[in-house]
Order: sequence, then structure tokens, then C-alpha cells
Amino acid sequence: MDVSQWRPKTSEIPVSPGVYRYWDQTNKVIYVGKAKNLRNRLASYFTNIAELHPRTAQMISTAVRVDWVMVETEVEALQLEHTWINEYNPRFNVRFRDDKSYPWLAVTLKDDFPRIMVVRGERKPGIKYFGPYVQAWQIRETIDRLLHVFPVRTCTDITFKRAAATNRPCLLGYIDKCSAPCVGRINTEDHLDLVHGFMKLIDGDSKKLLKSLNQKMITASENQEYELAGRYRDDISAIEAIMQKSAVVLEPTTNADLIAIAEDELAAGIQVFHVRAGRITGQRGFIADKPEDISPAALMLRVLLQIYDEDGGELPPPEILTSTDLEDIDLATDWLSNRASRKVSIRVPQKSIKKELMDTCMKNAAADLNAYRARRGADIAARSQALTEVAQYLGLEEIPLRVECIDVSHLDGENVVASLVVFEDGLPVKRDYKRYKMQHGQGNNDVLSISEVVERRFKRVEADLVENRKGFAYPPQLLIVDGGKPQVNAASSKLIELGIDIPVIGIAKRLEEIWKPQSQDPTIFPRNSEGLFMLQRIRDEAHRFAIAFQRSKQRGSLMNSLLDAIPNLGEKRKHELLKHFGSVKSLRKATVEEIANCPGIGENLAAGIHAHLAALPVQASVNVSTGEITEGA
Repeated sequence: MDVSQWRPKTSEIPVSPGVYRYWDQTNKVIYVGKAKNLRNRLASYFTNIAELHPRTAQMISTAVRVDWVMVETEVEALQLEHTWINEYNPRFNVRFRDDKSYPWLAVTLKDDFPRIMVVRGERKPGIKYFGPYVQAWQIRETIDRLLHVFPVRTCTDITFKRAAATNRPCLLGYIDKCSAPCVGRINTEDHLDLVHGFMKLIDGDSKKLLKSLNQKMITASENQEYELAGRYRDDISAIEAIMQKSAVVLEPTTNADLIAIAEDELAAGIQVFHVRAGRITGQRGFIADKPEDISPAALMLRVLLQIYDEDGGELPPPEILTSTDLEDIDLATDWLSNRASRKVSIRVPQKSIKKELMDTCMKNAAADLNAYRARRGADIAARSQALTEVAQYLGLEEIPLRVECIDVSHLDGENVVASLVVFEDGLPVKRDYKRYKMQHGQGNNDVLSISEVVERRFKRVEADLVENRKGFAYPPQLLIVDGGKPQVNAASSKLIELGIDIPVIGIAKRLEEIWKPQSQDPTIFPRNSEGLFMLQRIRDEAHRFAIAFQRSKQRGSLMNSLLDAIPNLGEKRKHELLKHFGSVKSLRKATVEEIANCPGIGENLAAGIHAHLAALPVQASVNVSTGEITEGA
């Protein structure tokens, strides 16, 4: 439907804070957003659609109407936006997915005699949660150790009622790992004291408890109550063992959550570390699909809302450390402070051990994202869907079972190289990967580099057929180049010049736009489509392969420059040294005997190499362009 047919009049839109919803023709909500000023925000959608971000333009093209609700404050708008996103699950909003059901340690404070248990899934009111933990056995081991010190009830309601009716406790009651409130061995108040002691210890507050137990042990020993002293000693050992399982990483007074996000254009890996009393007491990770155009700061705000959701979410700690700055940080701080009924601070750690811990959290987030992408890439159903979508959205006559991709890499215009990677049925065929050293001598001219690689690759097709070389014996059904209109037009022109008819597209990194030759506008893929994900993965693999080749050339240039002055050391032997040691750093650490073990290097030559490298400055560096050796700072 034409936007002009349903666009509201500007004068009808209020200027107050609020939340708006876009609907499609099937009467489904496809996007939810908030605004400080509804009129200004909604008016921004109805400018020239060609000037909008491709994802926003697709959303506006899909919508058939928009409505809104006014609220009193921005905090209310923030909360209502999150509520509606959870309710409608709009296709153009960020979607969070947690592919793990994390176990939690739960204490049923709503009961007269609270129970300790391991739970998963939905969180319920009246229950105190600790964690989440990665493995359920971690919690059970913790509970088992602490029951010697705090014999709190762990049985189900059915077991508790049966024991009360028969006046016979369960096995844990007989072995002193339960205080047996079911048969009246302990009253409500004393059992609750045990529960509170247990929770304090789980929260990391062990100092006072250990000091008290140690004093009781000494007193019992002085009174010659050795059995009681031994029990206190065992309690201390159990508590210390638990605390050693969760090593101190920050100051003992630190209660904080660390949240890191590693993202690409289509998805984000999110990692959360829960630190209580200076110890990492819980950790979780989840994935967010990104069908909308969203900045890292805005995504971090959505993550906070997801974690500390009022409807069953956990209470925020006094300090929240994030890997990136936050959108509307004052608004988020107010909301979280109201949620926790105390002041909550949000900041990005810049130095010290908190920065180091955030780096670790970030590595875990990146690992989650890479694992998610690998799972999608290995899924045969997803690959089949992706190839079908690529053919559909690009208008190809056949599904591209073989896809090749070209990427160019250089260092400030020097050492220009290119890579060509091959995918068949959505999987990499590494035996067919090719690397190219550029011959055009035009520095960082990517257009000329793309044109040269296309010519060198496709001039081989006929020769390969004649000589029965299987690797390149047939052309791909789709050629991808890393770049936008100039690069894809260069590749297309060269193919036409060679008389080869192959579909070719370019992927521009900035907005992940798909460009066809001579096209004025990019081809729009749905942002959560498997097809776009596959094209992105192929492009990223070509980029990785090109970067690896470019760096190896740098290492080779450095090695050659350092070894040029050594007599009787030709190019072949230099190559063997590079292959054998991998880097100049490793070669400089090697002994004469280790160098002599390299193929083609005798003892006399090894001694000369060792002496030459030992005479160079310790931090010698080489200008890769000139070969000049200089002493580093």
C-alpha cells in the first residue's frame, strides 16, 4: 500500500512522549518504538523513502497503518515499549533468544519452612533466585556441601507432608543434613535463621560467618568438647571449599553485573557475568537477532530491559558495567534505580581489573556469536533455505550450488593481495581456495584489483576443461565481490569482456547492502533471512583468507629484509626458514643447532644466521616497503 494512503497528518500526532506501533495488512504488529516527541519521531519515517536505511524502508513499505499511546514520562515509554515488544514479538524489532535453559538455585521464602532447590524455566514470585549457573551439578554440589553447615529443608511439599503425617523424617534428617522441621526438631524462626545464613553465604558474605565458626571451634576445644569442635572444623572446611570454587576477582565489597555484546550486522552474542561480594557467582549467554537498524548503544539498552524485566526479571545490583556506552543512560539509570529501590550506576570500565574482567566477558560473547553462526551454517535445512532465498531475492534462474567470492586486502596501498574462496552447497571447499598477488601496481585501487582477479580466475576456465583440472573446471553459479557499486560493476564488465555469463553481486560492509551490476538501488534481503546470513558468512570467509595471506606476506618481507645481508642465503633457503620457524621472533630465539635442523641449512650457515640476528637491535623493525631495518623505541 502507498504510504501516502495511510500516513497520519502531522498535526494529528501529539508532541508528548509515547510508544508507537506499526501494523501490516494481516493486522500484525511489525514494529514497536518509543519517542520523547511522537510527532518528531514519526515524521522522520515519512521523508523520502529512498533516503531511509534499507531495513527501515522495508518496514515502512510493509506497514499499512500506525498508532500510538501517549504516556506521562520517558520512563513509562521505555517500560511500555518493552512490554509491547514482548507481547507482539514484532518482526522488525530485535529478538532475543536464549538457547539454554539455565539452572538457578532457588529458595522458597513464601513457605513457612523455606525449601532450597534447583530450578529452570519461568521465575515465580515469592522465591529468591541465585545464579544463573552454567551446570546444574555446580549448584547441587554447593547445596550438598552447605547442608552440613546449614541443614535447611530440600524436600518437596509432598515428601514434607508425608513425613509430618508419619512423624518420620526422610534420610537427610537421619544423617543430619536436614534439621527436620517436618517432625518439629526445629521451629520456624530457627529454621529461617539457617536459611538466611545459607543465602548470605551464597551471596559471598562469608567473612563474619567464618570468624564466628572459628571462635566457636576454639571455645569448644578449650572446653574439651572435641566432637563439637570437630564439627565446627568440618563446617569451616566446607565453607572454604565452596568459596574457593568461586574465586575472588574483584574487591570483596563489589556487587555488579558485567554485560558484554559482540555483534555483526545480523546478530549479537550477549554475555552476562554476575559478581557478588567480589566473586563470579553466575554467568549466562544468549543471542539477539537484529532485523532492525539499531546502534550498539540502543542494543545495550534493550539488553538491560531484557535482563531486568519487571515481570519475573532479576533485581539489578548497585553497579552495572557494560562493554559499550548506553543510549539514554539517565533514563535507564532512573528505571533501574526504581526497579531496585536504590541507586544503580551504569558505566563502561576503562582500566584496572574490572576492564580485564570485561575483556573476558567480551571474549565469551564473541564465542557465543561464532558458535551460533557455525550452528546455522552447519544446519542442512538452513543451508537449503538460504540457497533458495538467494536465488529468489536475486532473481536467479537456478539455485547457486557453487558460489565464489573475491576480497582484496592491502596495507596502506602496499602488499596488495586478494583471495578467492569457494562454497558448494553452502559449505566451504578449502581445496579450491586461491590467493593472488596483485600485478597492476595501482596501490589500494580495489576496482582494478577486482578486475584483475576476475580476469586471472576466469581465463583459466577453458584451459582447466582441456587439461581436466577439476578445481576450476566449471564456473560458479554466483560470483560475490566485497564492495559496493564500483566493485561489482568492475567485475561485471570484466566478465562481459571475457564473454562469460555469470551472475555477480557485491556486498557493501557498512550496511550489508547487496548490489547488482548497473543497479541504482541495492537489493533488500529481510534482515533475519538465512540467505543474507549465508552471503555474509561467505564474504567474511573471503576477508579472513585475504587478511591471513596479506599478513603472511608481511612476515615474509620482514624475514627477507632481515636476512638479505647473509652470504649464501638464497630465496629458497629464506622460504624454508620462514616455513620452518613461522616468524622472525621464533627464528631469533632459536639456537644454532635448531637453525641447522631446517632443511637446506648446514651448521656453518646456521652459525652465520644466528650471529647476524644476534647483532641486530633487540627491537629491530623493518619498513616493509623499503626493507630498511631500524631500532624500535
